[in-house]
Amino acid sequence: MQDLAGKSVILRTYQATVATQLFDDVFVVTDSSIIYDEIVNNGGKAIMSKKEHECGSDRIAEAVEFLDIDIVINVQGDEPFTEKESLKKLIEVFKDDHDKQIDLASLMVSISDWDEISNPNTVKVIVDKDNFALYFSRSPIPYPRDKTVDAPYYKHKGIYAFRKEAILDFYHLPMLKLEASEKIECIRYLEYGKRIKMVETDVQGVEIDTPEDLELAKKLWK
Repeated sequence: MQDLAGKSVILRTYQATVATQLFDDVFVVTDSSIIYDEIVNNGGKAIMSKKEHECGSDRIAEAVEFLDIDIVINVQGDEPFTEKESLKKLIEVFKDDHDKQIDLASLMVSISDWDEISNPNTVKVIVDKDNFALYFSRSPIPYPRDKTVDAPYYKHKGIYAFRKEAILDFYHLPMLKLEASEKIECIRYLEYGKRIKMVETDVQGVEIDTPEDLELAKKLWK
């Protein structure tokens, strides 16, 4: 609900997502009456959660369980710089997946600054040769034991595209120890054998997790 150039961060994010014109419908799913009213009072669509949830995926699963849809895109509420090209890449993943080998897709962006790589607020991802996720961590991965190897580092951007079945499976499966330790919800998919296709984007944007992030976002918005 913090102000970003005259509008709240959540409203900016919602409007940016709608503006891509990629979706049949866009909703904000929340347990907060303040956020619900903020969206509805500004002409948007919102769904109020009926239960308490530990993570965003559970909240979305409850909201979409009885909707007639095939693919769900989750844009985090702190992503006001959401733009069309990255989301379009995620959607294309499923259009090309005729055998339904992919359960969900997500975005990653190359990073090289060691402060960012070692920052636990930055979730890193490592992938196989076909860009399927191997693991996500708040620690630097891969660990640079051999500093002569020019290993790439990728930041995970908190935007997901799910098959409806995958997110409903997530909803009904208990959290395991790796997810509980790292506090990264997409690890649950890997622990249960789901396949996550990572899509590289060069759009950095700003995820607003801290007051410092908000100040950076305000500068970028100008």
